[in-house]
Amino acid sequence: MSVAPVKSLRLTLVDIIELERTGARGDRRFYLVDDAGALVNAKRVPPLLSVRAALEDGRLTLRFPDGTAVAGVVDELGERVVTSFYGRPVAGRVVEGPWAVALSELAGKPVRVARTEREGDGYDRGPAAGASLVSVGSLEALRAAAGAEGPVDGRRFRMTVGIDATEPHVEDGWVGSRVRVGEAVVLVHEKVGRCSVTTRDPDTGERDLDTLGAIGAYRKDVPTVEPRPFGVWCEVVEPGRVAVGDAVEVE
Repeated sequence: MSVAPVKSLRLTLVDIIELERTGARGDRRFYLVDDAGALVNAKRVPPLLSVRAALEDGRLTLRFPDGTAVAGVVDELGERVVTSFYGRPVAGRVVEGPWAVALSELAGKPVRVARTEREGDGYDRGPAAGASLVSVGSLEALRAAAGAEGPVDGRRFRMTVGIDATEPHVEDGWVGSRVRVGEAVVLVHEKVGRCSVTTRDPDTGERDLDTLGAIGAYRKDVPTVEPRPFGVWCEVVEPGRVAVGDAVEVE
């Protein structure tokens, strides 16, 4: 399982999450904007994937690939911004603190940290898409299709929960179904269309695997509303705790 305290930075692997109706608690509550309030993500600035974020007791720590860390308490909110998340307006506030200087230096352009006004707004599709699932079998099918020497790291796809199922793309068949994940229940809405971030190493941001070409080739006949489908996105309909090793069952 994985979360991103700051959207677009490196994923954090966790053993337990609290799935609420708005998604995993604290997941993607923070995001990055430029001077004009536009979204800054790893598609625009791939090295962002090399930065690790941790949020504990209101203290946000960013660890950079050179070993330095920048930390501070999130206690002062500044300018109000409205940012387009792929056509959906998201209201937030710029977070005053020490992180902007270090992020801007890494990106080579102005980058500021902002916080969404509401939990769940940091997801690309909003709170109704607060969880996502992908199976081990799907990752193995992609490995074979791409001709990769080793396993495909599931973090490329920035999913909430990885499913230990060997059948390739078993999750495709769950669209429209309720699925119990640990103590929570999600409603699977659709397959996830993929972008260029998946072609990059999830630790460094360097392009190293043609995921899009492989998915486009071996999944070309799969019915989908978004291009290059891989994994599924879900709405949390019954909140609950989810831990590594919990059962996943279609209801």
